[in-house]
Amino acid sequence: MAKTKTLARKKPILTDESMQFFRRYINNASPVGFETWGQKLWLEYLKPYVDEYYVDPYGTAVGIVNARHDFKVVIEAHADEISWFVNYVTDQGLIYLKRNGGVDPSISPAQRVIIHGKKGPVKAVFGWPAIHTRHGDDKKDPQPKVENLWLDCGARNKKEVEQLGIHIGAVVTYQEGFDELANDNFIGRAFDNRIGGFMIAEVARLLKKNNKKLPYGLYVVNAVQEEIGLRGAEMIARRIKPDIAIVTDVTHDTTTPMINKNIEGDVSCGKGPSLSYAPAIHNKLLALVEKVATDKKIPLQWRALSRSTGTDTDSFAYSNEGCPSVLISIPLRYMHTPVEMLHRDDIENTIQLMYETLLTLTPKTNLRYM
Repeated sequence: MAKTKTLARKKPILTDESMQFFRRYINNASPVGFETWGQKLWLEYLKPYVDEYYVDPYGTAVGIVNARHDFKVVIEAHADEISWFVNYVTDQGLIYLKRNGGVDPSISPAQRVIIHGKKGPVKAVFGWPAIHTRHGDDKKDPQPKVENLWLDCGARNKKEVEQLGIHIGAVVTYQEGFDELANDNFIGRAFDNRIGGFMIAEVARLLKKNNKKLPYGLYVVNAVQEEIGLRGAEMIARRIKPDIAIVTDVTHDTTTPMINKNIEGDVSCGKGPSLSYAPAIHNKLLALVEKVATDKKIPLQWRALSRSTGTDTDSFAYSNEGCPSVLISIPLRYMHTPVEMLHRDDIENTIQLMYETLLTLTPKTNLRYM
C-alpha cells in the first residue's frame, strides 16, 4: 500500500522568546493618547536589533538601522488601541464614559475593564440590567449606547470613586485576555494593531539574526493615534521623509458571519497576508511585493479599498512630495472587540513577506511610472 505524502511544515519563524514578548505586549494596555505604556515594552524588545532609536513628542517610537544612508525605507504599524474616557461620575458612584477611538457600545455590557487612574489600575465592569427587568414603554429592550452605558467599580458614592484615584479623563481599557485556541488561532484585545508592532519588530530581529546588510536606512516605526485619524503617521512621515513605506495593519476576515463579501471582499484567516489595490497604494511597489510572494511561495489574498485605505498607508503615501507606499494586511476576526482572532500562519507569512521585500529593495529599485 502506497504511503500518503504529507507536506512538511515550514520551520517556524517565531521563537519561544518572541511568543513571550507577544503575550506581554498584547496584554499591556496602549490606548490612544497613552501609548507610552506599550511603547516602552516594544522598544526594550527592539533595541538589540537596531543601531539607534528615538521617540517623537507624541510617542511614536522609531528604531533605525543604517541611519547614515540617505535613502530611507519605513516598515510601520500603529501602537494604539481603542478605549474609553471617564466623563461623568454620579452621586451614586457610577461612571459614564466618552469614546476614545472606534469602540463599539453594543459589545460592552458585562465586559470587565481596567480604569487607569492616578493611583494605579482599578478594576470595573460595564453594568447592564438583567433581561427580565428590561422593559421600556414600547416593551422593547434598550440598546447599548454611549449615553446609557456605565461602569461600576464597587464604589457606592462619588467620594469613594475619587478615593480610588479615578478622575475625569481617566482612560479605560478592556481587561487583558491573550489566549490560544485550536488550530493555531490566537485571541486577544488590541491585535488591531499591536500585531503589526510585533511583526515589524520580528522583521528587525530576523535581519539581525541572519546578519543581513541593507543598502539603505531602515526605519522601524510604531506610530501613535491611528485610531483617531492616522495622526502619528502623519507627524512621523514629515519627520523621516521616507523614500518607500511598507505599512502593516489588520483587515477583516470576511468569512465571519454577517460580513458581506460583496462589500468587503473575500479574505480569510489562515490563508496568508492580504494585499490591496487603492489610490494610495503604489502600483509598482505593489507588483514588487506580489513578485516576492510568488518567488518565495508566500500565499496571498487580495482586496480593493476604494478612495482610502483607512490605514497609516494614506499618511505616508501623501506625505512630503509623495512616498511610494504599500499595505500588507493580516486577516482578523472580530475587530474592535476584546476577542480579536488571528492565525499563527498569517503572522509568520506576513513577517516573511516584509523581510523578503526588504531584501529585494535597493536605492536603485525603479518605482517610476514613466
